[in-house]
Parts: sequence; structure tokens; C-alpha cells
Amino acid sequence: MNTMIKRPAPTRRSVPELAARLVSLPLVVISLLCVPHALAADEPVPLEIERMVAHDYATNNGVRIHYARLGQGPLVVMIHGFPDCWLTWRAQMKALAKDHEVVAIDQRGYNLSDRPKGVENYDLNFLVADVAAVIRARGRERATIVGHDWGGAVAWTFAMTRSEMTEKLVVLNLPHPRGFRRELANNPEQRKNSAYARQFQQAGAHTNLTAEGLTFWIKDPAVRARYVEAFRRSDFEAMLHYYKRNYPREPFTEDTSPVVKVQCPVLLIHGLKDKALLSAGLNETWNWIEKDLTLVTVADADHWVQQDAADFVTRTMVGWLNR
Repeated sequence: MNTMIKRPAPTRRSVPELAARLVSLPLVVISLLCVPHALAADEPVPLEIERMVAHDYATNNGVRIHYARLGQGPLVVMIHGFPDCWLTWRAQMKALAKDHEVVAIDQRGYNLSDRPKGVENYDLNFLVADVAAVIRARGRERATIVGHDWGGAVAWTFAMTRSEMTEKLVVLNLPHPRGFRRELANNPEQRKNSAYARQFQQAGAHTNLTAEGLTFWIKDPAVRARYVEAFRRSDFEAMLHYYKRNYPREPFTEDTSPVVKVQCPVLLIHGLKDKALLSAGLNETWNWIEKDLTLVTVADADHWVQQDAADFVTRTMVGWLNR
């Protein structure tokens, strides 16, 4: 059964003046990444979620993947995107941990995970294998996979290539790869708004990034301070290897390979103000899923929907997973 739900705009905190001026994220992100942000002189105070979680590592072919875990029950693995870290799931982790063991990873190249050199080490197949290693490290055979942005790309690919390990799939603001490829090939607005990704694919693009500038999207100063620490531990070149290795290149074409359908139930949540990943890419997703699809759009949320509409996204995920 395909269920399509459009929710009213959630109430959210005020947007900082800088973010309020963002007319098109992809067209301004390059210039914003180098803008420093003032930090308090004192040592940043750990967030509530940091005092609650335990930390562990899984190893995939010599690469250590850090993860934070909370709760007990069926396993949920959460995968962040760019630029981000495990903290992006702080609101959802606390709620989901009432009935699940929730594991939020740092993808390779980020924060406390290893940062192998070489673009070839950031192929989607390795990123998928990292998630599988985390599931095995928790002594499980299957898990619900949750991903946002690049984490969404990993989640989609995991569900298609490791169906035996995928209980359910939740993807936030990342259309199915076929839908996104279709929009790049045929939608001029999507091509224009993907200019930032083509810049990220250029040699030396990582030299324009700073830990402070990468936090441009974070509203809460206390959270921003923790992210600056995480990004200072990260490898900027590795972050952009995700784009160099896996993002489509011109000339853009549709994927005409045989369809490998996702075999589990899917929850898609999409903030409609996202300019980097247009909602048109969601069309026809139901053709690539064997089981039921629940599509939830959030009118007033941008790319980081799990932050812009944290309470609503959390309630939606809890309700869907526990149904």
C-alpha cells in the first residue's frame, strides 16, 4: 500500500539572520563555508545527548567507524550526511531509544571515525560495508536503516544491496537515486541547484572549507560549538571525496539499468524548502519499492528536516516504527 501524507508546517525556532537570507542554499553554500563564526572562549559544554550515550567502534577492513548508542530493543542505525556528524540525530535518538537500541554513526572521514586517504576509499560500497560492520558489531543480523543526505544515499544503497540485513528504511531529504538522476538529466532547476556539488568535485575544493564555516546551518550556539570540535577532527578532503567518487558527473543521464527494488517498508520525509534536493525527485519512488511507502512532506522545513522540524520528524518516526 502506498500512503502519501502532507503535513502542515510545524512550529519551529526562529531562524538566524544569516539563514533567513538564504534564497538558494546550493548557490550560496560555497561562499558561506569559509565565513568564521565567533565561539565562546570557555570550553564548550557537552550536550544532554552526549551525557546519555555510550561510545563504541566497529571495524570494516581496517577502518574504524565510531558510533554512539542509546537504548535497548530492535536495532536502528542512523547515518548522517554532509556536513554533519552523529549529533544530527540527538532529538530522534532520545525518543527512539525508549523502544529501540539506537546507533548513530560518524561516517568515515568525519569526527571520531577513521579518515583513510584516497578518493577510492569513499566509494558507496565501502560506506555500505561500514554500516554492515556496525550491525555485526552490535551482534545483530538486521536493522532499521535511517539516513539523511549522503547518509540517505548510503541507506538507499544498503537497502538495495543488503536486503537481508534491512528491516525497514527511513530516508530524509534524499530522493531515490533513480529519481535524483532523472531530475539531473531533465530538470534545469535541479542542474542549476547542483552547481555546488560540481564545485566540490574540483581538485583542491577542500582547501576552501573551515570547521567554523561548515556550521553555517546550525541555529543553536551550544550545538554549533560542539560541531566545530567535531569538524576540526574531521578530514575536509575526505568529506568532498563523497562527491568526487559518487555524485553524478556531466553529461547527466538517467539510470537505465535493471531496477533492484527495495524489499522492505520505506518512510520518506522531505522538507519542501530544500533547494539542493528538489522534491520533484520523489516522483515515482513507489515504482522502485516492493513493500509499502509512506511519504511525508514538511512544508516549512529545509534540507536538515530532522533539525528544522525536530519534534514532528521524531513523532513521525516513532509512530511509523512502532505501528
